[in-house]
Amino acid sequence: MFTSYAMSIARDCTLLVLLLVWLCWSSLIVRAQPITHPEEVKALQDIKSSLVDINKNLSNWNRGDPCTSNWTGVLCFNQTLDDGYLHVRELQLLRMNLSGSLSPSLGRLSYMQILDFMWNNISGSIPKEIGDIKSLELLLLNGNQLTGPLPEELGYFPKLDRMQIDQNYISGPLPKSFAFLNKTKHFHMNNNSISGQIPPELSRLPSLVHMLLDNNNLSGYLPPEFSELPNLLILYGLF
Repeated sequence: MFTSYAMSIARDCTLLVLLLVWLCWSSLIVRAQPITHPEEVKALQDIKSSLVDINKNLSNWNRGDPCTSNWTGVLCFNQTLDDGYLHVRELQLLRMNLSGSLSPSLGRLSYMQILDFMWNNISGSIPKEIGDIKSLELLLLNGNQLTGPLPEELGYFPKLDRMQIDQNYISGPLPKSFAFLNKTKHFHMNNNSISGQIPPELSRLPSLVHMLLDNNNLSGYLPPEFSELPNLLILYGLF
């Protein structure tokens, strides 16, 4: 009887140990599941709150994790970065019939490379906080109803290849800070209400290929320094 009792105790202990091992392993697996950085999750929630989504394209932004649950228009890096979190790589929200405004929280998506709101009905001004996204390569805001001046902060993108803000209602001058967009090849600002003189400083853009400024309210003269830009192919409709 004692032997049987001892065997029963040993079996129970073995099962308990196995259960504890399984629980620990399960806990490790759960912790190992990658998630989006909490600050970026909050930023996306703010972005949605500032938009009017009449077609409910962003209805799944209330469920799960942005990166692992495949939120509409949110594309993330395939692997966690050095901080152990997933990060938003692209925000692709073109042609979704969105209105409302652009949230300043866009600037908290600090690893983003592509920001695309093309062909919606978004109004209001361009948040200066977008200039905080130093990794940005494509800034695509054309075909909306954006108003107000271009923020100086948009001139400090070290990696920006293309800036498209054409076909809006942007007013005011071209910021002199745009002279620091050393990587920018395509600069589309046509069909707005941009006014004033083209800053001569913009002739220092070494990578510029296309500069479209037609259908604005520009005045003054074309700085002769533009003729020295090594890669410029199209400089269209200045006045």
